[in-house]
Amino acid sequence: MPQLSQRLQQLIGMSRALGAPGADCIILGEGNTSADADAESFFVKASGTSLVDIDAGGFVRVSRSTLRELLSEKSLTDEQVGQGLIAASIDADGVRPSVETFLHALLLDLPGIEFVGHTHPTPINALLCSQRPEEAIRGRLFPDEVVCCGPESAWIPYTDPGLPLAKAVGAAVDDFIERWNEPPKVIMMQNHGMIAMGGSTAQVLAATSMAVKAAHVRLGAAAYGGIRPLTDSELERIYTRPDEHYRQQLLNR
Repeated sequence: MPQLSQRLQQLIGMSRALGAPGADCIILGEGNTSADADAESFFVKASGTSLVDIDAGGFVRVSRSTLRELLSEKSLTDEQVGQGLIAASIDADGVRPSVETFLHALLLDLPGIEFVGHTHPTPINALLCSQRPEEAIRGRLFPDEVVCCGPESAWIPYTDPGLPLAKAVGAAVDDFIERWNEPPKVIMMQNHGMIAMGGSTAQVLAATSMAVKAAHVRLGAAAYGGIRPLTDSELERIYTRPDEHYRQQLLNR
């Protein structure tokens, strides 16, 4: 595991890239990011801060064990959630971790996941806020979408942010792992946004940017009769090709 300062610098760089105006992934205080710190803690964006120009002061280090205890609760009041987030904070210096910290805690406990980026890209939310959102994001359209975003995205119907959303994501991720034997690279959340995660900042950025491109393609294809996803056999071929695995490794460095 890199030293804390190095890991935090990696997280800052990833966060600013996701927040860059040209990326069209977030505005103002939208979105949140996180990264492993060590076996007992991780860094997560502080509530109300902006990814565009975030620095070390925009993150809070939080306790994994405290958050796991909170996640084990069947339900918590808003007041209990707020108190729990404060209790989980380490050297918070007056800032409070994002309400989505529970979500990050769950995802960073998955094998191979060291960075998480949650954003609200405009073209993706155009699909997720439509009348048929699950249909709009289903399937893979082209090989690079498979390479960067995985064989499919995990899907979450609209759920109240915070602890309820984290539990819904946990159930969807468990289902995905059962079917694909690995965590998803991308999670799509109805009327909300997307999550990209991986073992490196490059993987998170690649999955996010490719998901945004795919959303543009889907919106464009709608003008010509709708999308034509890859067939199951075409998808499996791309997903299992050794040359695509090699290219994926290079892209994710």
